[in-house]
Amino acid sequence: MKKTAFSALILSCISLCGCSFGASIDTLMAPPKLGVDQQQIYSALTDAVGSSISLKYPKSGKYLSAFIVEDIDGDGGSEAVVFYEKTSLAVEENTLRINVLDQENGSWRSVCDTPADGAEIEKVMISQLGSNDRINLIIGTSLVNRSEKNVSIYNYSGGAIEKSFSSACSFIDVTDLDRDGMNEFLLLAGASSDHSAMVDSYKLDDEGIYHRYSCDLSGSFTEFDSLQYGQIDEKYTALYIDAHSGTGLIQTDIVYLDSGGMNKVFKTAEESLATVRPSGCKSYDIDKDGALEIPVQKIAPGYEQSPESEQMKITHWLAVDSEGKSRAEYRSYYSINYGYVFIFPERWHGNVTVKTDAINDEIVFCALDDENRAGRELLRIYCAEDSASREDRISSGYMVMHTKGETAYLACIPQTDENSDDDKLSLSAGETAVNFRLVN
Repeated sequence: MKKTAFSALILSCISLCGCSFGASIDTLMAPPKLGVDQQQIYSALTDAVGSSISLKYPKSGKYLSAFIVEDIDGDGGSEAVVFYEKTSLAVEENTLRINVLDQENGSWRSVCDTPADGAEIEKVMISQLGSNDRINLIIGTSLVNRSEKNVSIYNYSGGAIEKSFSSACSFIDVTDLDRDGMNEFLLLAGASSDHSAMVDSYKLDDEGIYHRYSCDLSGSFTEFDSLQYGQIDEKYTALYIDAHSGTGLIQTDIVYLDSGGMNKVFKTAEESLATVRPSGCKSYDIDKDGALEIPVQKIAPGYEQSPESEQMKITHWLAVDSEGKSRAEYRSYYSINYGYVFIFPERWHGNVTVKTDAINDEIVFCALDDENRAGRELLRIYCAEDSASREDRISSGYMVMHTKGETAYLACIPQTDENSDDDKLSLSAGETAVNFRLVN
């Protein structure tokens, strides 16, 4: 009976994962099968380095295969870059390797092999940088626990591979941050005993020299929650950095690059501290205008005298310019757990608050009464995570605003008294749908 139950559990898991019932456990756990070209490259690799190897796959980015076939020396033909680990080396030796193979008379052969820093491949990018024509192989690596990360830049030419740059890092990217038509290499490093948290941008000149543009970040950041690009003043591309500032909290720094170098929008630590909020409450382009807004939480009306544990919060979405001046562009309720925002119409500002209905597991928006407390209900929002609860709410008059996977986001607008003085606060179905946004 135990064996039967275990088999049923395995079949259930396979079904939930969308896998074929004919797949065996060994098949599901095995590495992906190699294509014809990859098999030829793999055979040439093992001929050169031996068969005691295992392939290593990048964790993120455009290149997710252990095999990358690209022109990395600019000669018009493709080379193959393979990441692998030697399984026969002593523990103290570096086991992670990079092998470059080239084609000769239609056959692949290994031309050079070099050790890589770390134990895992985090991300691979291939790009020109600055005004230099050479192609750069940019490889981010990490230790086994992925807590310490490093990036190295390699150049392949004449059958040899050479490392031209190496640094510890927390985040890397290649982007045209200053909009000059040429890519820069962007690097973020968390705070350490040697330096504060910083952001660096590197340009490569015609002579192969890296030019660094750098600035320190506002906090002693060691981890980054979210990194996104957005406009500032409609003329700069900025990097919005949501970083951990304490237990369960994040804050935002914004940087951009222009002809004068790297600039930080918040000139003082206090300006950045004004953006502190719960983790997961990331910057977001709430109005889709190309510029991100920063969600800062304020005590909801009517809760000013309540104990902190009972307070509800309203989110103010701050728009920031290149001088660090901010204004609250929108106000909303922000559900971090369910990843949605309901934007308040302007007529709600200072006149509406929010509360929870724990029994029905709903968020309720209410007009403030004469005593500054939650009064007449204006809107209820419910997140149904199964079809039964969804259909039950729909049959009770709720409307579906969005769906995401198995979750349906439902709203109920109570009947209004047309003669009521605060009827101006009521919502139409269309306004409710427009003001509801999914953000995660």
